[in-house]
Amino acid sequence: MNYYPREGKFTLIDLPYAATALQPVISAETLSFHHGKHLQAYVNNLNAAVAHTEFEGMSLQEIVLQATTSAILNNAGQLLNHNLYFTQFCAPATENAPSGRLLEAIERDFGSFEAFKEEFQQKGATLFGSGWVWLAAKDGKLVITQEANAANPIQRGMLPLLTFDVWEHAYYLEYQNRRPDHLAALWQIVDWNVIADRYLQQ
Repeated sequence: MNYYPREGKFTLIDLPYAATALQPVISAETLSFHHGKHLQAYVNNLNAAVAHTEFEGMSLQEIVLQATTSAILNNAGQLLNHNLYFTQFCAPATENAPSGRLLEAIERDFGSFEAFKEEFQQKGATLFGSGWVWLAAKDGKLVITQEANAANPIQRGMLPLLTFDVWEHAYYLEYQNRRPDHLAALWQIVDWNVIADRYLQQ
């Protein structure tokens, strides 16, 4: 998956699953609005903002690391965040957990997979306002970060691995103001093979 396209205009990523595949955790209606409308707006806004600037032709990663104007930085950050978010899911599974080197790293840095999930959910639930909670890696160590609005761990020199979107549009149709319930449900649809592949990119 090319999260950081370099040539031509940015485009809306294709989902690697059917619109109904994530139900009941994420409904087809939420997916339609979130991916088809919210993300498309970031694509359109970013293309308009970078046209005829030094950022035209750069990758999303380069733009997020170099841009300082809010119109460019916010739209590039949200496009990068959502590309990583939407491509990390699969159909719900009751028993869903990482394995191999990724699990070993989680157990090393958080004590256990359950302890990691508890901390991740707590940081997602307590992030004030809109933003993202991330599992990221730096120098082989795993950390959980809270990123406001459109921020991404790459701005802190980290490799982003897993993220839960805590902007209200990501969950309000199903969960209303019950953000913790939404976060708890998302574990059923995490594609740990995708997260492990990202971890091995270090």
